[in-house]
Amino acid sequence: MIRWACVCLLLSGAALAGPDRSLRPVLRGNILTLEPSGSIRPNQRGVSAETTITRDNGITVSLRPTLRSRRVVKQAQTQRALLAKGAVCGDVAIQGKAIGRVQPKLKGCGVDNAVQVESVSGVRLSQAAVMDCNTATALKGWIEGSAKPAFAKKGGLRGLRVAAHYACRTRNNLPGGKISEHGRGRAIDISAFQLHSGAEVTVLKGWHAAQSRKTMRRVHKGACGPFGTVLGPNSDRFHQDHFHFDTARYRNGTYCR
Repeated sequence: MIRWACVCLLLSGAALAGPDRSLRPVLRGNILTLEPSGSIRPNQRGVSAETTITRDNGITVSLRPTLRSRRVVKQAQTQRALLAKGAVCGDVAIQGKAIGRVQPKLKGCGVDNAVQVESVSGVRLSQAAVMDCNTATALKGWIEGSAKPAFAKKGGLRGLRVAAHYACRTRNNLPGGKISEHGRGRAIDISAFQLHSGAEVTVLKGWHAAQSRKTMRRVHKGACGPFGTVLGPNSDRFHQDHFHFDTARYRNGTYCR
């Protein structure tokens, strides 16, 4: 028993003794040696030789871009200045002139702060159209978001034939009717789309023609949102040859027919 007690005592003492080395990791010495280059900046590359190609027509052109000449820069600055000068509604994409208040001939007509719009986003109107800025902005949204993309593959949209804009009258010119949104400067009627190719797509024929009916329905549907009211050939007998757009708003949302 005394022998076993001595053995146990010796074993416990060895267990309590500290380790021969620290349990903490020891830093390694440098494995790689980096030779200083004297500068951290990369060596400057020489200017590459100008690369040119010769086209099929025999003209040799450089592949490297060239700086714009002073004449080109001045032309661009002049163009921007002219656009800014003709801008209305605080938007250079809407070109025309401000005409102020349009006095009413009938009760309920008239426009405050009216503008006469000549072009929108590069698309010319066949006649300067009188409207308020809210309607001009809606027209821009429709042209950029729907009309121009719809005709992009057909030669591009150059202009719009305006059938009607501001006019102090009743709806559909019916006696005793309510004042039309045209009489408040909130409406515009479009009867045709003029393309850069010289072609013209009318609402009257294009709505039913096989080659254009899909495009016409696209621009009609695209107006629902920018405008509060959208009427076309499927609405009634008064709109067989044009689209009517106005910015009147309804509780149930946009009225599209």
